[in-house]
Amino acid sequence: MLYQIHELNRSFLTPLTNWAEATSKLFANPVSPLAYSPYSQRIAAAYELLYRLGKDYEKPAFDIRFVKVKDKTVEIVEEVSLAKPFCDLIHFKKVTSDSTKKTKADAEKRILIVAPLSGHHATLLRDTVKSLLPTHDVYITDWRDARMVPLSEGPFHLHDYIYYVQEFIRHLAPDLHVISVCQPTVPVLAAISLMASDNDPALPKSMTMMGGPIDPRKSPTQVNALATEKKFSWFENSVIYNVPANYPGFGRKVYPGFLQHAGFVAMNPDRHAQSHWDFYQHLIQGDDESAEQHRKFYDEYNAVLDLPAEYYLETIKTVFQEFRLPKGTWEVQGKLVRPQDIKTVALFTVEGELDDISGPGQTQAAHDLCCNIPQSMKQDYVAPGAGHYGIFSGRRWREIICPKVVAFIDANS
Repeated sequence: MLYQIHELNRSFLTPLTNWAEATSKLFANPVSPLAYSPYSQRIAAAYELLYRLGKDYEKPAFDIRFVKVKDKTVEIVEEVSLAKPFCDLIHFKKVTSDSTKKTKADAEKRILIVAPLSGHHATLLRDTVKSLLPTHDVYITDWRDARMVPLSEGPFHLHDYIYYVQEFIRHLAPDLHVISVCQPTVPVLAAISLMASDNDPALPKSMTMMGGPIDPRKSPTQVNALATEKKFSWFENSVIYNVPANYPGFGRKVYPGFLQHAGFVAMNPDRHAQSHWDFYQHLIQGDDESAEQHRKFYDEYNAVLDLPAEYYLETIKTVFQEFRLPKGTWEVQGKLVRPQDIKTVALFTVEGELDDISGPGQTQAAHDLCCNIPQSMKQDYVAPGAGHYGIFSGRRWREIICPKVVAFIDANS
């Protein structure tokens, strides 16, 4: 019922937000006489803030059209390399006029970025993709909003996520490097462990794991505390709802994105309130650059998707309540997940010193689990002063972390 109430509330807000947007433009556009009235900037700023607080945020585009490769500007075209009911494998293809064939030594190293299926869209990793594109052939998992997947496509479980990852790895093999960010570090480690146990020839060359809950018992955060304090039945009964009739996924049980978003905001309400107040002040002061940075951040941050209920609930139980991966008790369709079977895949873990989602030590735990990877093929880095988003986006990522990831991939190719 809560989902239906949310949709009803959204339908009521839409005319108000449209009116607020139009009024803001009336008081800000130079061709409008109202833009020259007293306090016009303050009025326009107030209405734009109202518009942005009430509007519905759609999935943003990656919008990576060009990239600088050495001294040349190269066009980027997004193409679906492999389509699945719950995910598209997106390839950022470089389009060049150079018709000469590359030798194997000159060919770009192929990278699969496994994006989180935890509330936000894969476009949250835009900066990650953009930084790797100049020197690598980049693919990313673009997970679909569960409310847009018809019920006829069947359920999506945690083991389906693992099988998707394995299929993508085999599709892109050989000579592949895998990067997982946050939530997917766990299913990616499981996927590669199972492949190693089966001596799969498509094993990647390396796996880079960034800010993920490999062992959530270490440095528990608010996210971990919620999962352990509440009983599993609470999650089943309190946060799972049916998709309303106005979506293709009508009837599918999901963990709604708007609930996830509310949880994100509740973690730092003062920070978000201050951010919106600063945005209002920037509009009044005519600081267009700062105001545009705010718009871009919240266009991404406020765009959320629904998660399949079975996948979400199994993740809560397996990862955050029963700790099956670090305890060595996780079975996927009858097969035990054994990270100790990985011997030839290099491992790099990246954490943020101030990460409030996956605390320091949670990702590093992968090193102990993957005990048979040679020490020369292991590396760990804790980014000083970096929060969760700082390890894959922003200045620290571009200037410090990304070069380390690239160097690690080069060393293990």
